Amino acid sequence: MPATQSLLKHSDETGAQAPLMQRSMEGDAQRIRLVFCLAAALFITLMLCAYAKALLQDPDNWWQVKVGLDLLASHAVPTVDPYSYTFAGQPWIAKEWLGQVILAGAYTTFGWAGVAFVTIFAVSMTMFFLAWVLSASLKPIIALALTIAVTMAVAPVYNARPLIFSFPIIVLWTGLLFRAAQDQRSPSFWALGLIMLWANLHGTFTFGFIIAAFAGLDYLTRARFSQPRVLAGWIAFGVLSVLVTMINPYGYKAILATFTVASGNEAVSLITEWRPFDARSDIGGEISLLLVIAAVLISGFRMRWTHAAFFVFTLHLFLSYSRFQYLWLLLVPVVLAVDVAAQFPALSMRRWVTEPRERIEKAIAAHAHAIGGCLVACWLAVAALFITYSTVAPSDKTSASGALAYAKQHALSGNLLNAYDFGGSLIFHGIKTYIDGRTDQLFLGGFAKASFQMGSSAGKPILEEQIAKHDIRWALLTADDDRLPFFKELPGWRQAYADEFAVIYVKDR
Repeated sequence: MPATQSLLKHSDETGAQAPLMQRSMEGDAQRIRLVFCLAAALFITLMLCAYAKALLQDPDNWWQVKVGLDLLASHAVPTVDPYSYTFAGQPWIAKEWLGQVILAGAYTTFGWAGVAFVTIFAVSMTMFFLAWVLSASLKPIIALALTIAVTMAVAPVYNARPLIFSFPIIVLWTGLLFRAAQDQRSPSFWALGLIMLWANLHGTFTFGFIIAAFAGLDYLTRARFSQPRVLAGWIAFGVLSVLVTMINPYGYKAILATFTVASGNEAVSLITEWRPFDARSDIGGEISLLLVIAAVLISGFRMRWTHAAFFVFTLHLFLSYSRFQYLWLLLVPVVLAVDVAAQFPALSMRRWVTEPRERIEKAIAAHAHAIGGCLVACWLAVAALFITYSTVAPSDKTSASGALAYAKQHALSGNLLNAYDFGGSLIFHGIKTYIDGRTDQLFLGGFAKASFQMGSSAGKPILEEQIAKHDIRWALLTADDDRLPFFKELPGWRQAYADEFAVIYVKDR
């Protein structure tokens, strides 16, 4: 009898200790997971600091900062175009006002190094959240490796423009909504704050509606109509997600403005980032695409049909617009991580939690707070050093600094015909443009098309027509501009300046 009682007592103690042991293992796993995510953010920050010059290569970097500076100075948002003379007074809204203010604040405080670093910060936070979301389903080392691979694949899109600030939000938004669908519950209504913030940062917030629709459909295929209250929560969330995006200076106009590109904007076919995917020029994108397809085919991986639909939709955007490749690269791993973990248990977080910890993992779990603190301290040190000592600045190819110095010295005035790539710098320096990078709302009605056709073999009559129509007095063109031969033939025009990046032609008075 005593032996039986002892055995029962031991059994009760073992049973009581099992949940405690399970909680301890889960706690260790979460601490290790957090350290891995912080390490990923630090690694990516270091990588991008070395890559920082490339973050300021886009002509739009200039005018995005200038719009933010003007917003800070005036405390008012524009409703008409104040920066060009060709479309002056035409309706135009700074729909990405908050992103522009962030860029301007960084510029005002730390110069172009500050602009570059807020961009680096946005990317690092994106990848921290991506690693965190992936490691909820996949073992940390797999999530970390996949995060770094995605970081490399998305690199061509990294740029100091408001778009970059939407990246952390879109990863969190997608992860939260598809996790809610998997758990067959309503999304957390606090997530509405994410899309409200997104709507003030960048015009791509309307993709948030599409992601929510896919996630809601995924929920519906799992629970069907068995949970009317939860289904009502999804419907309410969807309606509110649209309504809260109108909490911005422009209300519903911000939503309408985002559809101008999709509805047939004439500049889409003329601007490189809006053109369809070209495997011959984008080898990295092609490799990423082929590797994913090969992995799916070889492994026998199967997706839920709602996940497959999301895969195909984002792949369509990948192939249709070079600019939107990041959506497929960032979000497909977020959506499919659950399916991967379920079909390949060896890769899953659930199994990893139950496995014995290796010596390094034990050390990380035991000292997670200290290691995490060191990683954050290192990140802050890197930020301070970069902002203090970095000399990054926008590319000479977009600044036309020598040409603008000449124009100022010689008091060149009157309407200017400028190369598209110099539009941003002109806006930044307070010179009215002929055309610039705001073609999502302006330079339409055949204007952008005519501007680009000037450089064709039959472009001389178009050039002469525009010079007469707009009373153009001087021209600032790139050194390889196809219109230069025409200017050499135009009577009354002479070359006044040239360097390796820019050429100025002036019309004799």
